[in-house]
This record gives sequence, structure tokens and C-alpha cells, in this order.
Amino acid sequence: MNDENLYRYLDFAKTIKLDPEGYLVNQNDWNSDVATSLAAEEGIKLEAAHWEIIEVVRDFYARFEMAPAMRPLVKATRQALGEEKGSSIYLMSLFPESPARRVARLAGLPKPTNCL
Repeated sequence: MNDENLYRYLDFAKTIKLDPEGYLVNQNDWNSDVATSLAAEEGIKLEAAHWEIIEVVRDFYARFEMAPAMRPLVKATRQALGEEKGSSIYLMSLFPESPARRVARLAGLPKPTNCL
């Protein structure tokens, strides 16, 4: 894949460089508009519940310098937002298929190391 394929033109007229799996190459490019555009590409409309999880993941990354895989994501969410939101079922309802991967991508973080 050449470099031309690594750029995406997002809704708000900013070109962002992504790796082949769609994660930001430069985390400093991240902002809420980037997250919203990346989510739209996946058919997700970010609402308050999504932003809560994105904030939890970004906080996790700030503390541990890694994006959480599923189990640490559930635990971090439970600690930050309570039992009801700290479950894999809740996270799957917001970020279908692979919550840890999807939320890391939308939060502008690298792919979690334990995710295939």
C-alpha cells in the first residue's frame, strides 16, 4: 500500500494520515471532529454515551501509555462509570464487533496490543 492510501479526507476538510488499519499515524491530529468523522465512516453517530467511553480510554492511555484491550476496558469503564456501564454487553452496544479496537481508533489511539 502506498502513502496515498494512508490519507483520508475527513468531513471537516482536514487531511489526516491513517495507518493501513485506519488508526491515526499522528495522535496529535486527534480532536472531536476527527473522532466524529472516523465514527461516521463506521456508521456510528457519537452521542454522550460514546464520548464517556472515549474519555475513559483516553484517560487510560494517558496513565498507562497503551490503549486497553477488552478486559482492561471493561474494568476501567466500571471504575469510572459504574457497574451498569462497565460491562462488555454495554460496550458492545455502543461499539459493535470489537469495542476495544473501535473505541481506540475513534479516540485517536494505537490499536490495543492484545487485539487481533
